[in-house]
Amino acid sequence: MLRLFAACLAVGAVSLSPALTRSAQAQTLRFGLMEDPDALDPTLARTFTSRMVFAAMCDKLVDIGPDLKPVPQLATSWNLSEDQKALTMTLRPGVLFHDGEKLDAAAAKYSIERHLKLPGSQRRGEIAPIDRVEVVDDLTFKIFLKTPFAPLMAQFTDRAGMMVSPKAAERLGDKFSTAPVCAGPFRFVERVPQDRIVVERFDDYWNKDQIHLKRIEFRPIPDGTVRLTNLRAGQLELLERLTPTDLPQVTRDPKLKVGSTIELGFQSIVFNPNRAGSAVADPRVRAAFDLAIDRNALNQVVFSGEFLPGNQWVSPKHPAYVKDYPLPKRDVAKAKALLAEAGVPKPSVTLTVYANNEAPQVGQVIQAMTREAGFDVKLQATDFTTALDAADKGNFDAYLYSWSGRPDPDGNTFSFLACKTPLNYARYCNAEADAALAAERATVDPAQRAQAWKQLADRVMADRPLIYLFHRKLFWAYSTKLSGFTPYPDGLVRFTGLTLN
Repeated sequence: MLRLFAACLAVGAVSLSPALTRSAQAQTLRFGLMEDPDALDPTLARTFTSRMVFAAMCDKLVDIGPDLKPVPQLATSWNLSEDQKALTMTLRPGVLFHDGEKLDAAAAKYSIERHLKLPGSQRRGEIAPIDRVEVVDDLTFKIFLKTPFAPLMAQFTDRAGMMVSPKAAERLGDKFSTAPVCAGPFRFVERVPQDRIVVERFDDYWNKDQIHLKRIEFRPIPDGTVRLTNLRAGQLELLERLTPTDLPQVTRDPKLKVGSTIELGFQSIVFNPNRAGSAVADPRVRAAFDLAIDRNALNQVVFSGEFLPGNQWVSPKHPAYVKDYPLPKRDVAKAKALLAEAGVPKPSVTLTVYANNEAPQVGQVIQAMTREAGFDVKLQATDFTTALDAADKGNFDAYLYSWSGRPDPDGNTFSFLACKTPLNYARYCNAEADAALAAERATVDPAQRAQAWKQLADRVMADRPLIYLFHRKLFWAYSTKLSGFTPYPDGLVRFTGLTLN
């Protein structure tokens, strides 16, 4: 509410021409985010909200259409060799980075190699099968793979496909995230941590005729009630992740609209069995925790039944869902029996949750459900970046973790379940699981990939390094002054074609 109060004071304290004020506001989209993004560097970033900012600043080699298939963006065409080990891509001519440098094949090679080699890269695991990149001519480059890699094009629809200016990256070094330079419709202006990120229209953008906004102000407001209050008061034009319980009042408001889609990702609990003295070290304890949870009841209590309960890395509606493992029913008696068998009838577990509106509520419901089986769950609410840092260092028992999802299921599995991958916070490492992941990556044949997903599920459903709870229905609320908005299944806003009246 402080932000809204300050805005009202500002309006009263400064006298501006009403026409000028309306004109400036009409050109500026104020977008309320659920969290403050992490590093604004496509190679290092790992948060959902950073992807929302990148959607304005950093075009990708390819985008996805509503059907999840790749469509041209910075690359206009591509061709995979018959042996599936070489991908040739042709770039769009005349594309400039925000510093005026041209995007050519050498710049694309630089960006891909940066994703592979930069210390701390979160993209390395996503495109690890790339062996080398060669420049063919000014606008053509060729990617050689160590092995066939089915998810490659899907990876290029996200941050692994974002191109950065080599000149700026070299000049700024590890400070690149403080002044990122990409090849997108908006250029970076400023960032005030926990307050705002500002970008402005790049006049030399290759598709500038479709960019009607002059400025976007991304405003992190973790409290969903405050976000919605700002929207209804006219201090925001758009907000993401509207709380399902607020949906009725938004749909009744004639000045607001709602967009929605089921996310590609998942909401899960990641366990840390490697921590000294961990109560969840035994897979029977993790299985008992899982059995104590009623996913449908959790969905009804916290999300008014709007979300989709699930138990895998993709939703039950996804074609890659392994039907041999349907949604489990709650079984408190069996959970107690497993705990007794493991010799820990009353395990104590600290569950880390994000300090926002929804996560603590989820934690409280899980706390109550698991207590009936014998668990003593303590909740630890913390901010987003602190939770990720603790996960990196292994300083947690269990972690209520959200993943926004990728078009290919590999993007929901490999980095979480393969040995020594960046997002494998459970430190899970299993030869059978790794073999299944290698198999699904090595072929584009749907039947063979389905078999690999089944093999992966056989192992992961038994070991439970993490348990999957539900798949969110993503809601955007926005002013009727905003037109051209279309929900996409990856949960990101496309700013092309958006207008404010």
